[in-house]
Amino acid sequence: MDLKSAVTGALIAVASVTPALAQQPATSEGTIITSEPGRASVVRTVETSAKVVQIDKATRTVTLTGAQDETIKVVAGDQVKNFDQIKVGDIVVARYTRALALKLRKTKGPPEDVSVRAGSTQAKPGEQPSFIGGGQITAIAEVVAVDPKESTIKLKGPRGNVVTLNVNNPDQFKVVKEGDQVEVTYTEAVALSVEPAP
Repeated sequence: MDLKSAVTGALIAVASVTPALAQQPATSEGTIITSEPGRASVVRTVETSAKVVQIDKATRTVTLTGAQDETIKVVAGDQVKNFDQIKVGDIVVARYTRALALKLRKTKGPPEDVSVRAGSTQAKPGEQPSFIGGGQITAIAEVVAVDPKESTIKLKGPRGNVVTLNVNNPDQFKVVKEGDQVEVTYTEAVALSVEPAP
């Protein structure tokens, strides 16, 4: 499942910056995992920063450099308001969160199509350039294989894609069996802000 196809413009640009900077010392991240029989969730948040070293206003391309001098070019879409306020030397801070939640359904229902929701907010005129965007995909998947020895469960999505999940909590195998349905919710959110250079 990929929300980047559902959330456009600046969200795509910022989301592509974060993994590239994820190994930088200026990056902090945290992961929270919860699991109980019939339910599981993983939330991962990354915060990273980079310095604006060049701006091409004609193409709206901003060149950033991270803590290890890695250079990245990002095209700021029309969703990034107040683009003209971005200056060389500004620090761009991106906060990126991904969450995956799985819930065993108690009753089996008919197959449902994927549900996609997306939204965004942007800076008001006169404010520092910023963008917040996110989206959520919800789908019903069928359990097609359960392997306690390998600690894996295979889920088949409504469009036929099969995903293998590693299961850390052995109690899940007491309640999940082939043929069960699982509600899968995948969420992405990103916040991009331009902060004055120190």
